[in-house]
Amino acid sequence: MRPTRRCTRWSTRPATAPSGCPSPCPPSAVWRPPAPDTHPVPWEDTPVTARPPSDQTPPDQPPPAPSAPLPPVPATFRPDAAHRAAAHGPGDGPMSRSSYTAPPTPRAPRPDPADPPAADPPRPQATPRREAAPPSGGGVRAAAPLGDTDRQRLLSGSHHDPHALLGAHPVRGGILFRALRPYARSVAVTATGLSARLRPEGDGLFSGVIPLREIPDYRLLVDYENGEDRGYGDRGCGDRGYGDRGYGDRDGQHDPYRFLPALGELDLHLIGEGRHEELWRALGAHPMTHQGVAGTRFTVWAPDARGVRVAGDFNYWDGTAFPMRSLGGSGVWELFLPGVGEGAVYKFDITRPDGSHTQRADPMARRTECPPATASIVHTSHHEWHDEEWLARRAGQRVHESPFSVYEVHLPSWRPGLSYRRLAEQLPAYVKDLGFTHVELMPVAEHPFGGSWGYQVTGFYAPTARLGTPDDFKYLVDALHQAGIGVLVDWVPAHFPRDDWALAEFDGRPLYEPADPARAAHPDWGTLEFDYGRTEVRNFLVANAVYWCEEFHVDGLRVDAVASMLYLDYSREPGQWTPNVHGGRENLDAVAFLQEMNATVYRRCPGVLTIAEESTAWDGVTRATHHIGASGFGGLGFGLKWNMGWMHDSLGYIGHEPVHRKYHHHEMTFSMVYAYSENYVLPISHDEVVHGKRSLVSKMPGDWWQQRADHRAYLGFMWAHPGKQLLFMGQEFAQGAEWSESHGPDWWLLDPSYAAEPDHRGVRDLVRELNRAYRATPALWQRDTVPEGFAWVEGDAREDNVFAFLRFAADGSPLLAISNFSPVVRPDYRVGVPDRFPLWREVLNTDDARYGGGGVANPEPLKAEPTASHGRPASILPVLPPLATVWLRPA
Repeated sequence: MRPTRRCTRWSTRPATAPSGCPSPCPPSAVWRPPAPDTHPVPWEDTPVTARPPSDQTPPDQPPPAPSAPLPPVPATFRPDAAHRAAAHGPGDGPMSRSSYTAPPTPRAPRPDPADPPAADPPRPQATPRREAAPPSGGGVRAAAPLGDTDRQRLLSGSHHDPHALLGAHPVRGGILFRALRPYARSVAVTATGLSARLRPEGDGLFSGVIPLREIPDYRLLVDYENGEDRGYGDRGCGDRGYGDRGYGDRDGQHDPYRFLPALGELDLHLIGEGRHEELWRALGAHPMTHQGVAGTRFTVWAPDARGVRVAGDFNYWDGTAFPMRSLGGSGVWELFLPGVGEGAVYKFDITRPDGSHTQRADPMARRTECPPATASIVHTSHHEWHDEEWLARRAGQRVHESPFSVYEVHLPSWRPGLSYRRLAEQLPAYVKDLGFTHVELMPVAEHPFGGSWGYQVTGFYAPTARLGTPDDFKYLVDALHQAGIGVLVDWVPAHFPRDDWALAEFDGRPLYEPADPARAAHPDWGTLEFDYGRTEVRNFLVANAVYWCEEFHVDGLRVDAVASMLYLDYSREPGQWTPNVHGGRENLDAVAFLQEMNATVYRRCPGVLTIAEESTAWDGVTRATHHIGASGFGGLGFGLKWNMGWMHDSLGYIGHEPVHRKYHHHEMTFSMVYAYSENYVLPISHDEVVHGKRSLVSKMPGDWWQQRADHRAYLGFMWAHPGKQLLFMGQEFAQGAEWSESHGPDWWLLDPSYAAEPDHRGVRDLVRELNRAYRATPALWQRDTVPEGFAWVEGDAREDNVFAFLRFAADGSPLLAISNFSPVVRPDYRVGVPDRFPLWREVLNTDDARYGGGGVANPEPLKAEPTASHGRPASILPVLPPLATVWLRPA
């Protein structure tokens, strides 16, 4: 077996193992200087000899005596079928493919590995002499040695253009071949009619000049200590899916350094401009056929790197033999590796500006290893979509004038242990049964720490491998679409973690983050912020938003932590931040990025929605980017914004004892002061049921009956309030405990054997009915974003803890919602109504016995009386159940 650790260098030394090397190098692997070239070098007046390693004879020792020179290695003629039929003799070693060869030139026998270690070889001193050229095509001549600088840079992984040194290049007198194969015993060039062994130069370099008129379609035969030719390594790779593509087969391997760049000039131009909207197709690892050969193109943006190499399971994680080339001033490095295909595991070995090395995961990787492993995986999608009807409907849908209720899910803990495909069997059916129109998935992009819930992302282009492959995630999205359910994904462009194998100081200097450490550090989470002012970084993020929408067919992005992006002084004290060019605290680069992201997504992806989690009063979050507001900025361009103010105020109100609620009455009405300043979502999200905040039902005061009643009444008020709805998993059945990512919702509460199961099942039944009635009532969603869709009836009944308002559809048809947040029944409570509707009927009552309530209801239609009330000419006298919300519509 070949050693798993590279020896220090091939050198003029005894074949003894250096410290740490598992076995001594065989005598055949020890460099022995060949004799000076015995053939004339037509382009020089003096002969070229093989360059010995840099080890020199110590000055205190006499020079060794000269030894017999080694003749040039002959090229072997490969005959046609007629010659093969005429002669069958023993071949000449593993490089020979035929019994018919040119007359052999004597050469030194290969030492037997069983022989004792050879003594240090003497330095050749022979004078060059001219001899006749070898017959039948001549021999492999020594190549001009690499300069010391090029050699050192190539071997240290800091050369910007290894293709200029390696591969095949026309020179005077033939074609120069050079290969870098550490650990190899020999390297030969093979092509039709040709098999020629290259000369060792030391340090794993092999070269030679073969008298050919043009570069053939050649391969390399690499021989290692164990006599096997395995291409880039001596272990089989068929289980990775690329063992059948000429990867180390008996015909040799394609030389990566014979290929032209596999990335076009247009791609490089767009990357440099920061306008490559399909960046994932240009950077990363892409299996492809290039110049007729199957392999993988590796590309990475690392402008400050001195060099980049590809390391992976296909080369024992030693990237020495695979340095990448720099493509001009773009900062992009590229290498096409023939034979490497889908499933290969890899990283980029980056030489920093100070010469040190770091192995990094691919920022553009579309698949990753399952954490805690951190490498990237070459990926090609094979999923066939079946959601054409959904996408067609989505493109023509006006989201702001459509029903939109969202079930928020943390996939790893919704039902722990389920993969993407198992989730596809259960989640769509569950959500469809409850009547939600969309699911919102907490971040699915790869992240190293599960306790971050996905909000500290390292693999922005890869769904987390914890639950399956990227195609498995596509399968889940496809299943949700086929069930009629939209998919929103939480997206985190605000920051990234400091892991030393990911984005932080990616190429040895700040790259994705600002150069100023104080500006780069996020003060709340110990992470790093993105440098939104750098075009390539902004392009990385904008293309990422498009990627999730186009490649995974997601229907919307909920952008996390927008406020932390917009303000330079976010969570920073005076003196810890620098004002912008106008002296303000707005992050102008972040504003430009968000505007570009939204404009690009809406232009490219019809029907897709972007949602901002923004907790301040920033003007124009959901205004079009070209509309300038009072602040002087164009809108950010989001479709919806989380109404954090409504959430905070309403939860504060409902958390008080009913007797104290009259002092906080305004907290339930203030949201209507600004309800139409933006397009809002009303969120009861994961953030409100963790870290000591308690679950939704546990926020309510009183005993268990009162808590459930308040919970139901609050949901009824929320579904009727202007804005779209979002509810986090577990709250739909009144889970009493906080959410934990380690075990997810308490599904056992719905077990029929549990005594309180009817209480929890009743709340879930109410959520189902809320969604059903909501979808069937255009007044609740058709005019969500305009003042004409809402009117207060009673907003000042603080002594009664009562709120009443009307919602209107586009045709004027109303819905009357009345909430009684006091624990007493209020019979014949007069409420003003429009006079053109003579009868009103109850369509939903959160106190219904089916939902665990007391059953106080209005079973018969209510007749409108010509008695003025609340500024309206007619009124009705419903009974208001305690701690309940009722909805009424014209009969």
